[in-house]
Amino acid sequence: MKRAILALLAGLVLWVVAISVLNRALRIALAGYAAAEPTMGFTLGMLWSRLLIGALSSLLAGALARWIAPASPRVPLLLGILLLLAFIPVHLRLWSLFPLWYHLVFLGTLVPLIVLGSRLSPPRPMAAAPVRS
Repeated sequence: MKRAILALLAGLVLWVVAISVLNRALRIALAGYAAAEPTMGFTLGMLWSRLLIGALSSLLAGALARWIAPASPRVPLLLGILLLLAFIPVHLRLWSLFPLWYHLVFLGTLVPLIVLGSRLSPPRPMAAAPVRS
């Protein structure tokens, strides 16, 4: 149970850190992104870039959750559901700023990408059981 809680918290933290770092990279890499961000006046390419970094963050968070708690297969699903519940109100507030497809893609892929990330995670090496003579 402790490992499952740790996995859940670590997945949440990693998702936030990853999206923050990747968003900063977008500001540097995409011309005009930093200027468009305050008003959310993104181009189509910028919207797809935002979805891509969200997808990468979700895959990483799912992989970490599974790596920490390999015996708890429901942790990545719970992580995805918690993030989805956190983002629904955010997207409702931003509803008029983005096209419908953007909201549907982000919200609709959040849980599946976290679960997929957990399935792509390499198994965590388990400590060998002591040999008894």
